Amino acid sequence: EKPVIIPEKPKERGVPVVPDFVRNVMGSSAGAGSGEFHVYRHLRRKEYARQKYMKEKGERERLDNEYHKKLEENRREAENKTAKKRQKRQKKKLKERSKSKKMKPTNQLQSEGTESSNSETE
Repeated sequence: EKPVIIPEKPKERGVPVVPDFVRNVMGSSAGAGSGEFHVYRHLRRKEYARQKYMKEKGERERLDNEYHKKLEENRREAENKTAKKRQKRQKKKLKERSKSKKMKPTNQLQSEGTESSNSETE
């Protein structure tokens, strides 16, 4: 009675943007000001997030490639299997046709022979 709400998949986020060159960042070592540590920590987190994203994306692409290779391999195997069976069916069909062609003349001769004998007896 109530409508069912199916949530949509969250949209995939792009690569987090991390500046290539950061000026005046001293790091978390001695001599850095108390405010500099927070800037360093923030940039470090962004860089780790970017590396994690790139690693996961690479893994996803690798899995996709493996999946598509497997699909292609399965399709190729199925085609080979059907081609082999098709060839076998056609071979069997040709064999049956050649048998029926060989059998037909003898059957015709027998049927003609019985007809001629029937006509002779009349």
